[in-house]
Amino acid sequence: MTERYLGSGTVAADRSGLTGPVPAHLPERLAITLWDFSWYTRAGHGDVYADLDAACADAAALGYNAIRICAAPMLLFGGLGLDDLARDLDVEGLGAAPGGGYYGQRTRWYDTPGGYRIDLLAHLAALFVAAERHGLVLILASWEYQQSPSFARSPRWFEAIDAVPLAERYRALADAWDRMLEWIDAQGFRDLVALVELHNEVDFSILPALEDGGADEVARLRSRHPDLLITASYGKPPHLAMHRVPDGLGAAQFHVYSYGVLDALQQRIDIRSEGTEGFPNAELRALLLPDAPTPAEYGRPADWKLRATVVTNQMIYGYDWVDVEAWDAWLDAEYPRYAEVMRREIESRVIAIAEWARWQGVPALVGEGWVGYTPLHGTFEEGEIGRGLAEHGIRTALDHGAWGVVPCSNAAPHHPMWQLRDWQREVNALVRGN
Repeated sequence: MTERYLGSGTVAADRSGLTGPVPAHLPERLAITLWDFSWYTRAGHGDVYADLDAACADAAALGYNAIRICAAPMLLFGGLGLDDLARDLDVEGLGAAPGGGYYGQRTRWYDTPGGYRIDLLAHLAALFVAAERHGLVLILASWEYQQSPSFARSPRWFEAIDAVPLAERYRALADAWDRMLEWIDAQGFRDLVALVELHNEVDFSILPALEDGGADEVARLRSRHPDLLITASYGKPPHLAMHRVPDGLGAAQFHVYSYGVLDALQQRIDIRSEGTEGFPNAELRALLLPDAPTPAEYGRPADWKLRATVVTNQMIYGYDWVDVEAWDAWLDAEYPRYAEVMRREIESRVIAIAEWARWQGVPALVGEGWVGYTPLHGTFEEGEIGRGLAEHGIRTALDHGAWGVVPCSNAAPHHPMWQLRDWQREVNALVRGN
């Protein structure tokens, strides 16, 4: 190894220190499990979130110390005349499908059988109690302008928030959060709040751009609650031009997905579009189960439910009826062509987020990642390839000062990946420095 000086770019710098300060009472690092809206849409009798104490105990046993959820602030505290719905929410899911089953039955996150009613405010209180008992903190977000209301039997929740003019939605969200935080304070749960996100993935939700009023509302809410970390999250931040992210966010909770080979497959089979003539195309038909109905035979969820979510009916049909073995085989075969670019993309995106956070002096988190949206029983991301990409992202995030990170978006009780218990324990021990 030469001792000759070859320029400042060759001098190693330690960037592993946190990108920004966090409140002293919160964990030094967050090992995050993503429960999104599923913690109340999969809470029927005998389902994974019916017993929140058991679910929290299990998460803690796997080494998690943080849970990220949709806290449904607009439903619970939006002042939209939905109090009766909040205390008696009829969860339907996307609705019954012809021939038995339900729409979304083999579609990740949308596999909601429904058929029960829930007091969502009481369920939230129970989650705080269970989290405290098991040493967990909560990251509170809203998925309401992305998909949460689509799982209700009644369209009232969606219609109420959709009636808020587009330009006023960030203010409405901030006001709802303000009231929710007052309630949290009154319940004695404030120290369990690790982070508040005005909304999840503002760039993929029915909201204006964050710079069009959203960042101002984050700043207003931060001024009302200066002891809390408050921000908004991006699904795909502008990694090549991070100066476009507006100032004023209290944390960089941005998501890192490297679709790569998955995106190549999705484009090939045109599964994420809407209203494509001749759907499904020949490439998708070749991947469907032998008994798959046609889209006309299968039908589609109610129109209002599709308006209430950013996924399309082609996605619901395709993921419900794709042969996951054929799906995974295609990804496995084609992955070598994309391997290096996917690793580099994960690395460069994580570093861009961390460096932006360090420049802003705020903590960085990766609350979702790493490959992308796969069928419920697909195993590409859970397999050796996907786990390798996840571990690369996690190590990169820790090396560059991230405060919190998910092992994988699919590592949660409502996904099959929850059964990879030893892997989760190992990864979470790495995150927490144990």
